[in-house]
Amino acid sequence: MPQPRQLAETPSMTATVPRQLVHRAAVAETFLTGWTRTAPDRFSVTAQWPRAHGLHVSADRSAYDPLLVVETVRQSGTLIAHTEYDVPLDQHFVLQEFEVTTFPQYLAVGAVPAEVSVDVAFVDVQYRGRRPVGARYTAEVLRGGERVARASRVTFTCTGEAVYRRLRGGRTAATVSAPPLPPPLPPALVGRALPTDVVLARTDRPDRWQLRVDTAHPVFFDHPLDHIPGMLLLEATRQAVRAGTGGTRSPVSFHITFHRYAELDEPLWLQTSRGSGGEVEVVGTQGDSAVFACMVGTEAW
Repeated sequence: MPQPRQLAETPSMTATVPRQLVHRAAVAETFLTGWTRTAPDRFSVTAQWPRAHGLHVSADRSAYDPLLVVETVRQSGTLIAHTEYDVPLDQHFVLQEFEVTTFPQYLAVGAVPAEVSVDVAFVDVQYRGRRPVGARYTAEVLRGGERVARASRVTFTCTGEAVYRRLRGGRTAATVSAPPLPPPLPPALVGRALPTDVVLARTDRPDRWQLRVDTAHPVFFDHPLDHIPGMLLLEATRQAVRAGTGGTRSPVSFHITFHRYAELDEPLWLQTSRGSGGEVEVVGTQGDSAVFACMVGTEAW
């Protein structure tokens, strides 16, 4: 008997992977559905993107945001590290570098949730003894045979709880808190529908903003953290580009380098500078030192 069309066209995996494998508390924020090894150090990961999402789908539900690609690639590397390289679940992952280019013409929202595959290649794995302590990988994101994005470099380290606690100097989610939230920018200026999703506040300069850290935000703080997560810094970068160009340009590629932890209890400032060819550099600082720097490729909005 032929299968119903809607079932015949669904992928072989019909549920998400365990959320713990991608460091998420909410199943709704877990986008991966399965994985297979295709060659030594090469893997194929499957994912499903929802047609509606508070952050990763445009307000009119017409397009997926490039940061959904970033999150999918991040989850893919974390999944493979745990399942194929035996990194224990209690390890803390620290992103060091992420370079990705997206192709927005393939990011339209369709009549059903998008089924994508991520071809992941771990090109460098560092070990201490027999245990991985860091890795670099690349990824290609495919949708219906079309290349949606390419991540040419993703680098991370991982540490155990005891080492992590020493690195954090006693900071925990229970002992640090974010400063009071300053008023947000107008949502339309940064491509958001709701003020609660705006992560920037004005300063006395048109090229500089303060980061708004809302630890109650259900996506950025899917679970309690003792630092500002990298995905919030990338969203702030995205919004800074939109605000800094008067909403005329939209990010399509990111090359971000994280220099140190972004602390919850210190104000963080973002500053933009325009480059050639539509590129915008965004630098985030706390005190006198840089937390991250990101070169953003843009296209006209």
